Amino acid sequence: MKIKEGFIIREVGGEHIVVPIGEAGKSFHGMVKLNESGAFLWRFFCTEHTQEEAVKALTEEYDVDEETAKKDVAAFAATLDDPRFIEKK
Repeated sequence: MKIKEGFIIREVGGEHIVVPIGEAGKSFHGMVKLNESGAFLWRFFCTEHTQEEAVKALTEEYDVDEETAKKDVAAFAATLDDPRFIEKK
């Protein structure tokens, strides 16, 4: 899974916000607000990784058990399962 080019993530007022830039702004009009772990996963998936790799990275970064990390990564992936966000192979 890899997030498409054309989005930037910034911290604004303590919130993690993703906004489209360039061509991505033509198909997505809005912003995405993420919590701390969501921002971590967004940055992680800016390069190609599997969900299993994300689970491992999440458990190493945060004090979370593997089962919770699996659920969180699956929910994150399901939310972003949209051709506007994810590069499809």
